Order: sequence, then C-alpha cells, then structure tokens
Amino acid sequence: MTTQRAVRIANCSGFYGDRLLAAKEMVEGGPIDFLTGDYLAELTMLILWKARQKDPKAGYARTFLTQMEQVLTSCADRGIKVVSNAGGLNPAGLAQEIRALVVRLGLSLQVAHIEGDDITSRVPELLETGHRFANLDTGVSLQDAKVSAITANAYLGAWGIVEALKGGADIVICGRVTDASLVVGPAAYWHNWASDDYDALAGAVVAGHIIECGPQATGGNYSFLDEVTDRRYPGFPIAEVAADGSAVITKHQDTGGLVSVGTVTAQLLYEIAEPGYLNPDVVAHFDTIELTQLDSNRVQVAGTRGSAPPQDLKVALNYFGGYRNTMTMVLTGLDIEKKAAWAEEELFSILGSKDSFGEVDVQLIRFDREDAASNELATAHLRITVKDSDPAKVGRTFSNAVLELALGGYPGFHTTSTPTSESAYGVYWPTLIPASLITHAVVFGDGRRVVVARSPQQSREELPAKAPIDYPPLGEVPTRFAPLGRLCGARSGDKGGNANVGIWAREENSFAWLKSYLDVETLRKLLPEAAELEIRRYELANLLAINFVVVGLLGEGVASSTRLDPQAKGLGEYIRSRYVEIPSHLLLEEPGDG
Repeated sequence: MTTQRAVRIANCSGFYGDRLLAAKEMVEGGPIDFLTGDYLAELTMLILWKARQKDPKAGYARTFLTQMEQVLTSCADRGIKVVSNAGGLNPAGLAQEIRALVVRLGLSLQVAHIEGDDITSRVPELLETGHRFANLDTGVSLQDAKVSAITANAYLGAWGIVEALKGGADIVICGRVTDASLVVGPAAYWHNWASDDYDALAGAVVAGHIIECGPQATGGNYSFLDEVTDRRYPGFPIAEVAADGSAVITKHQDTGGLVSVGTVTAQLLYEIAEPGYLNPDVVAHFDTIELTQLDSNRVQVAGTRGSAPPQDLKVALNYFGGYRNTMTMVLTGLDIEKKAAWAEEELFSILGSKDSFGEVDVQLIRFDREDAASNELATAHLRITVKDSDPAKVGRTFSNAVLELALGGYPGFHTTSTPTSESAYGVYWPTLIPASLITHAVVFGDGRRVVVARSPQQSREELPAKAPIDYPPLGEVPTRFAPLGRLCGARSGDKGGNANVGIWAREENSFAWLKSYLDVETLRKLLPEAAELEIRRYELANLLAINFVVVGLLGEGVASSTRLDPQAKGLGEYIRSRYVEIPSHLLLEEPGDG
C-alpha cells in the first residue's frame, strides 16, 4: 500500500487493566486508521503465567475481548484495523476467541496472530548448547544462578505485523513484541517502508514510545500541574505518522488533558537508558529528536535518525522466586524507634528467628512529627516482608504472629490490614538471545504460516550530537534554595531491577544550568538510598534533558521488590521535591510554578 497521507495510529491501552472504555472512545471520537493497545509489562507476564496455571487456555489479556466486543462492528464499518500485544503468553488462544467474536457479531474480518517470541520450552536445550542467558544487570548466567525459567519471551519487531497486514489481516494479535512495534508495523505497512529505511523506522519507534503508555503522553502523570488546565480524564494519544517517519502527536477534540512539548518530552524520558534506543528493527537515536508545538494539542516529532538494529534480541525471562507476605504495623506518638525495635524483636522471637526465612525486609517509614495536629500525623509504619520457598512459613503463620503483638507489645499497636495469606512471586531476569535463533512467524486463520525475514545488519556512521550550551559557573550568579521541581520536570519508571529518572528543563538557560549542576554525585545526595549503587547519566540536549539509570534500586524487579514504590513511579517527583541552590533569575524566568 502506498500513500502520501500520514497514517493515524491511536492507542487505547497502556497496561493490562487500563481504562476499559478507551477503545470505544478512540474509535468513535474521530478519524483513525489503526487502533493499537499495549497490555504487557514485565509483571504482566507473571500475572498471565499464574492465570495459565489455573486454566491452560488462559494467558492473554481478557479485557481486550471486552473492548473488541464494544468496537469491532464500528471498526468494520470505518475500515479501522486493530493491532495489539494482548495475546501475552497465548496469542493463538486469543486469536481464536476473537474469531469466535467476529462470527458472533456477524462480521467478515480476518484475524492473524504472531508467534516465535515464546522460547520457554527451548531454554534448557539452548543452555546445553552454550547459551548462557547472562543477566544484563549482573552478568550472572542462568545456569550459575541455578534457576529455571517459567516464562521466557524474546522481544520481536514490527515485520510480522507488516506481513499480517499485507496478508489481509484486519486484527493482528501479538505476544511479546516491543511496545513501539505496535506503531512501527502499521506505519511501515501503510508507507511501504523497506527494512533498511532506518530514519523512517526510527521515527516510528519514537512515535510508538510516546503513545504506548496511553494518557501519559496527554497530561497524565505530568509534573507541571498548572499547565494541564483541562482536568477531565485525558484523551488517549494518536500518532499521525508521515512517510518520512516524522509524526504529529495529538488526541481527539473535546477530550481532557494536554498535548505539549512538555508532555511529549516527559513520555520520551520514560523507562529509557542510553540515547541509542534499541529495537529489533532499528536503533532510534533519541538525541536527534526535534519537538515543535504546531498548534493546540499538536506536537510534531521530527528529525529522528536511525541505524542498523542489534544482532541480539532482548528476552524477558522470569523464574519462580518463592512465596512472600507483608504486614504493616502502625506506630504512634513518642518513642517511635524504640517501639519499632521492640515489635521486630518480639515478632521474630515468636516466629523463631529471622534466619529461618529465606529473606526478611524491615522498613520503618516515618510520617510522624512532633506535637502533631492530628492523630494521623503522629504515626509511622513498620513494614515487614518475609520471603521463603515454604508457603507455610510466610502465610498465616507469619501474619497471625503479627497480631499476637496486639495486647502484648508496644502501646498503640494496630495494623493496616487483617492477617493475610502468602502469595507466589516471580523474579525478572533480563537477558539476550541471538536474533538468528528466533523464528518470527505470522499465522492466519486459514492455517497459512509465513516466516518473517530478519532485519538487515548494516553499519552506519556515528551520528553527531547537538552542540553543548555554555553557561557561567554557579558561583557567578545569585542563587536561592528552592525545590528542583520549581524549575524542572521529571518522569521515572522501572527497567527490571533498575530505575530510570529523566529530568528536563523548559528552556535552554535552565538546561544549561541543570546539566552543569546535576552530575552523578549530586544525584546521590538528592537520592540517599542510591548512595552505594551504580548510577548512569546520559544527556539529551535536544530535549533539554538528563536521564539517569539507578542500577539495582528495585532489587530483582517489580514482582519481587519490597519497596513501597516497586516501579519507581514516584521517584522523579521525590527528586523534584528536594531543595537545591538554583540561580535566582532562572526561577523568575520559568513559566508557572508546577
């Protein structure tokens, strides 16, 4: 298919459990060509694995079926095609369910699914033939860790989606493709791109990254609250992708939220690491992106350069970690630390000892203040998590023991919940596999199976970075202490056991100060819990931003993390709240307080 018009690709889901009505709102809210939805995160694969233990026919996002029942008739009438990774661990099963729905609705739509990402059953054989499956963060091999994969899915690219669309599919069900592939596939099909059209593909990757998390690009989770004047639930995003890979990010008219250079910048910084953003089909160089506000709620994303894709594919592998349980005791008033020490000592004397558990995590979380104006402001939480391979140890035996302190422990004892049972948890293991070992294929409803060719591995010269901006040293200008967030925005998230936080300025003078001020050691001071951790720093001058990756902050990933914020969603806002020495005139220049 060849056309000069930009293709309109809409998102209706950023995670499994997102707004159920979003698909209907996107289909009925205005003209679109493709409806996409992202349902998979690292944690989601474990949730779907648990579902399959109860029902082998499960393993996909069931909410997607509900959404398709709401919109398929309208999609058929309007010629809208659907591409989604809702297939999870069972794309074939979801495709069958969608075909049955199509028949039930009396429609004539073709459904195809993508396979090849699931390598779980192949892991033992691949280990025997010398593939280490080394953890990307620790370097430890899977074999040396003495664990077995319960899920292992390679991140596939966009060309299977392209083949499915070329083969006549109206609905394409994927498993673990990259989030951006849901946009790259439709765009490459629409504009008839070749696999070495790297700049165009990179532009589509960027557009896909922007809209993959739904309303996070349209005002959701946005630092500068005062800029979002329409506080209705944000409209989900649309990427209008042109033939050269540039895109306009927008949303349907008369919907809440905001599409601005700021909201798009925030989403570009979400869950990234180095500026060379790896995808199976291209490396998109985020330090070449140019953002321009065209009109109200319309931001152009242009200039993105691309280079040849890596020879390896990332694999999201999970193994069974054991069982866990958490109970939180509330401490009130005076002597908080003494009460916490007494509770901890008494609890583990009842249970035997800390050493009897596989892992114990104790956190004293202080909310209390002296002479508090209300009871709630005088409280702190003692949060205790236990993990073990024996479910009996960490189940009601543990949580009931906490309640034994109620009448025989520290004064004012109460808990935030009743006794709870244990829950199984998994551990995320990011690794790589040579792309040559993966068979990426499309399966159509009539049984046809088309194997997808690998992307070419061509080299390309290094791309020039934006010239740095000079700024006088901090000591040469008057300063005052203020929260960093009065000047800068932030967006943070999880990358397995690592956390990323992108911090950006709204104008060049502020960025010039930010990049000279905020180095790795300064971030350590602002984030004391990272004092002993590796921190990686990347500048994106084109976005007036710095991205940090804090290695190991989230332990072994969200499913096993004992942090209150296991996905680091609030990390950026915490850093924005820290007081730092800022040039006074920059605070006066900034538009709004945020």
